[in-house]
Amino acid sequence: MSRACRYLATIGLAMSAFATQAQEMQMGAMQGGKAPADARSPDYSDGIDYGSMAGMDMDDNGAQRMVLLDQLEAVHGRAANGQSWEAQGWYGGDINRLWVRTEGERSGGRLEEADVEALWSRAISTYWNTQLGARQDFGTGPNRTWAAVGVQGLAPYWFETEATFYVSAGGRTAARLRAEYDLLLTQRLILQPEFEVNAYGKADRRQGVGSGLSDAPFGLRLRYEVRREFAPYIGIRFVDRFGRSADMARSEGQPVFDRQIVAGIQAWF
Repeated sequence: MSRACRYLATIGLAMSAFATQAQEMQMGAMQGGKAPADARSPDYSDGIDYGSMAGMDMDDNGAQRMVLLDQLEAVHGRAANGQSWEAQGWYGGDINRLWVRTEGERSGGRLEEADVEALWSRAISTYWNTQLGARQDFGTGPNRTWAAVGVQGLAPYWFETEATFYVSAGGRTAARLRAEYDLLLTQRLILQPEFEVNAYGKADRRQGVGSGLSDAPFGLRLRYEVRREFAPYIGIRFVDRFGRSADMARSEGQPVFDRQIVAGIQAWF
């Protein structure tokens, strides 16, 4: 055997003996046991806790809030001149929120009609929430209290939509469907069509509504966003009454179809 072959055989025997010895070693002390005093902490924090810097948490559970004064406007129509409003606000997280909304009208220096709703809103998908709560009516008619259940969110093509069903004492029921859309003519000039339908299960002469489809307001408002949070607007609003509601309006000298000129502001914070 040549010298080179003997040299390679010697290296092979030495490596085989080293591998056998390594397999027989007790590895427990290397894999477990107590770490030395100067060892690095497992999370590399060296014992330094997270700070309490406000707004830096990323758990998506922080409570947020918003108040939107959607419409605060003066109204000029065939029946009377007055003021009206629509506003809403919410407080809570991404899933559960307290949602409050209100709308109403004044005419001749007195409150004609108004309502306030307090709702528990829960997200069921990316763009939709279910809502459950109560509604209180005020104004010249009876002050009724309703239980409310509905959905609110963005329909396809970015239509903001609300559909709510109401139940009150005496077997009274009502339903409201509302949709609106922001059409951006420019980055600041926005045309907003709004459509609403109201229906009632029973006639209520004290409130001036009949059973079935009651009325369907349609509005078209053009606003200019001086800032994103503040925008004056002008517009036109049509109110059409149907069925028994139209009959009640005629008997009281009110127009069945009313065209109104509106001007107001929209603001949010």
